[in-house]
Order: sequence, then C-alpha cells, then structure tokens
Amino acid sequence: MIALQFPSPSFKMKNENGREYIFDNNRKIWLLLTEEEWVRQNFISYLQMNLNYPSPLIAVEKEIQLGELKKRFDILVYDHLHKPWMLVECKAQSVPLTADVLQQVLRYNISVPVPFMVITNGDYTYAWQKTEQSILELESLPSWI
Repeated sequence: MIALQFPSPSFKMKNENGREYIFDNNRKIWLLLTEEEWVRQNFISYLQMNLNYPSPLIAVEKEIQLGELKKRFDILVYDHLHKPWMLVECKAQSVPLTADVLQQVLRYNISVPVPFMVITNGDYTYAWQKTEQSILELESLPSWI
C-alpha cells in the first residue's frame, strides 16, 4: 500500500438547491460532489501539487470502448509524448479496494495500455507497473518523467 498525504483542499465549492458541487479545474465544469468525486479531485490535486504531474496531460472521465461496452476511466495521465502512461481508478472512501477493483483497471488497460496502473479510495492506494513478463506492485507512485 502507498501512503498518500493529500494537499490541503483549495477547491472551489458551491451549494445549489441543497446539493454541494465542486469545480473540476481540468474539465472546467461544476460537478456534483459525491464521495468518489472527492477522492478523484484530491488525487488529481496530489498528482499535480505533490508529484508535479502537468495538468494538461491529465484526462478525467473519458469514455473508452471495452468490446461491446462503453466505460469511463477516472484518470489517465499521458507522458511527455502524449502516450497513455498511467491509468487511475478511483472509488469512494467507503468502497474497499478488492480484487474486483484491480480487475476493473486491468480490463480498462486492455483498451488503454499503460505501463502504470493505480487504484485508490483516498484512504488506501495501490499501484502496479506492467513489465513484459509480469505486473509488479509498487511502493510509491511513479515520479513524473
């Protein structure tokens, strides 16, 4: 497991009709603040502020094709050549990171092959690096290239 210390939140928030919204700086839109969205926004903030991942190379909630199914990944980080580099699956803090969550990111990796895969629920984070022969669990998130 990788221990993360999210940066202090500095998100734009608003309340509308009794519902809380958070502003997504990457997509430039207001989103309903769900538990999963809170994890996603904090993880993106961590990547940008703590690890210096460049904002323009982070895609959020884009649709991909998995056979006949259309799915959405949470976060995809591109490398400096704009090739998919790291795929991140976010879950609400109340959702345990089971083998099913790992299988989900592995399925997404079929459509969007990346060398690094991450699953997080904000409290727990796991990362793997794909090699030619296996998948190795990492002790820390990869540094920006």
